[in-house]
Amino acid sequence: LVLVLVAGALVAGCGEDEEDLEVMEGEPVELGELLYNVQITRFLNPGDPEDEAYLRGQPGVPPDEEYLAVFMAVENEGDEPEQLADEMTIADTRDNTYEPLDSDSEYALELGVTIPPGDEVPAPDTPAASGPIQGGMALFRVDRDVTENRPIDLRIPSESGEEAEVQLDI
Repeated sequence: LVLVLVAGALVAGCGEDEEDLEVMEGEPVELGELLYNVQITRFLNPGDPEDEAYLRGQPGVPPDEEYLAVFMAVENEGDEPEQLADEMTIADTRDNTYEPLDSDSEYALELGVTIPPGDEVPAPDTPAASGPIQGGMALFRVDRDVTENRPIDLRIPSESGEEAEVQLDI
């Protein structure tokens, strides 16, 4: 009986760790020493003057695609430099996946950058940190019907092989 209880506790403990890596937008998720917090996700309109700075350097999209921006802040809570994930993907319920785009925007999140201990990205006093959303942007080009295949998850890998999933609120 004791062995069954111990085994059950171990299995339950493993499940809790896994659940900690699956959060909703707005809830922080910790991968190693990095704390990721997706603040807002929204579609960008190339014809809207407010979105011009976010889409700097991006070509137009065909009628069946849209730009989706995921704004986040990432903090290094450790005592050593940590590397921000250099790859992230968005996936819908049909396993369609989308890779982040290279961006010339001053609001872009620089994937793969090293974050010193105690620092965060976007760095203070940058347009991304002091802008209206106060987060760095990961920009994706997605199918227009992506919202029909919700929930949509942002998948963030870590150097240790773990992967966090943030359910986006779109």
